[in-house]
Amino acid sequence: MTTDKAEAKKRSAMLAELRKQRRNQVKEAQALLKEQQGIRKALRRSLQSGPRSVPQLAEETGLPAHDVLWHIAAMKKYAQIVEAGLDEEYEYHLYALAKESKS
Repeated sequence: MTTDKAEAKKRSAMLAELRKQRRNQVKEAQALLKEQQGIRKALRRSLQSGPRSVPQLAEETGLPAHDVLWHIAAMKKYAQIVEAGLDEEYEYHLYALAKESKS
């Protein structure tokens, strides 16, 4: 039992040191996650009024189209949004919130 307690104490100290060393990386990751969640919230808010294309979403949110496309792909992967046809010129796919498409 003494060996187990010593090993546990050693492991605990090692983990505490790793947490201390990686504190900045954890904060950066948390900040990035918070930013991504804000962007997706803005995209969902835009999609509440109906299907939109990537250029339309970029214009409404003020984000670059390549960033919007990246988030749209991620949201589609996790079934938060769905494709909802093509725009009037048959140029761009339209996207809608997943819960809207089921109604």
